[in-house]
Amino acid sequence: QVQLAESGGGLVQPGGSLRLSCVASGFHSSIVSMGWYRQAPGHQRELVASMPSGGNTNVADSVKGRFTISRDNAKNTVYLEMNSLKPEDTAVYYCNLRVSSIPWYDHWGQGTQVTVSS
Repeated sequence: QVQLAESGGGLVQPGGSLRLSCVASGFHSSIVSMGWYRQAPGHQRELVASMPSGGNTNVADSVKGRFTISRDNAKNTVYLEMNSLKPEDTAVYYCNLRVSSIPWYDHWGQGTQVTVSS
């Protein structure tokens, strides 16, 4: 059974920083990519950043220069370093694990709340 354990969300003031972590376990297929999505109230889930096992990192324009994604392949862990946070970054952040299938299959974490407010 695939599990994605997310941590690091919380309440932060505008301009502050948070670091999200997601540890993946229980999967047996090769990893296509790991990444983060977010969903704010009344909005669709959107890509924040993803890191393929081969190829270029994909980062949303709205967070470029502020958020950094990284992976520790030995630990099957993906991180999201979030700096200069803005109120519009407030959302539930979901970890995504894409594994090879026909052609691939997405696994999701339970989500972690990030609230940016003074």
